[in-house]
Amino acid sequence: MTARVALLLVSHSADLARGAAELAGQMAPDVLVRGVGGGPDGGLGTSLDAVQKALAEILTALDDAAAPGGGGVVVLGDLGSSVLTVEAALELDDTLAEHVVLARAPFVEGAVAAAVTAHGGADRAAVLESATASASMFAAIEAAQAPQPAGAPDAESATSRTVTVRNPLGLHARPAALVSRKVAELGAAVTVDGVDASSVLQLMALGATQGRELRVEATGERAAEAVATVVDMIDGGFGEV
Repeated sequence: MTARVALLLVSHSADLARGAAELAGQMAPDVLVRGVGGGPDGGLGTSLDAVQKALAEILTALDDAAAPGGGGVVVLGDLGSSVLTVEAALELDDTLAEHVVLARAPFVEGAVAAAVTAHGGADRAAVLESATASASMFAAIEAAQAPQPAGAPDAESATSRTVTVRNPLGLHARPAALVSRKVAELGAAVTVDGVDASSVLQLMALGATQGRELRVEATGERAAEAVATVVDMIDGGFGEV
């Protein structure tokens, strides 16, 4: 694991915690993602001891956990009482505040968004912001795809191309993660069919299946390079053709 920020996903269900951690980990293989779920008796619930143990193990595993610069852990809980359990762990050990932050975010969507952001080398504040912003994902998509009012700037200042989705499963989780991570590296503002291409959740929400034509647009100093890169990725089929 090379990312500076790790994730801890706390759920009432051990299966849900493992599944969410597996999904987020697949999207961001350089990020340490742990899931903790279930009560002390193995049933539904949360365990303060398990959360404390997981935090200690994660911080030990992170090479830069004790160093300045935004490393550490972002924690997400699935329901109110799991959040209370995390808050109790933080209150009982005030040394954790320097390295651990609790995100108020949707459990699965927030975990995926945070993991992809962390994979790009972002600091703890940026990863937290990404998780929190996932709550407004659908509103952002609706706004991006709404008809532009008369007199709005046209696309003349942007570089744009169209590309057809070729892989059988379309722009599903893995390809969306690959595109969003690449866009984050490119230094240009990129959209795909009007949604932010740096957001894995917005790309997935497009529901772009095989054969769909997508419009890729970008602005910024590296706009042409960014558009060409994203178009090549989509046209290449992500190794699934």
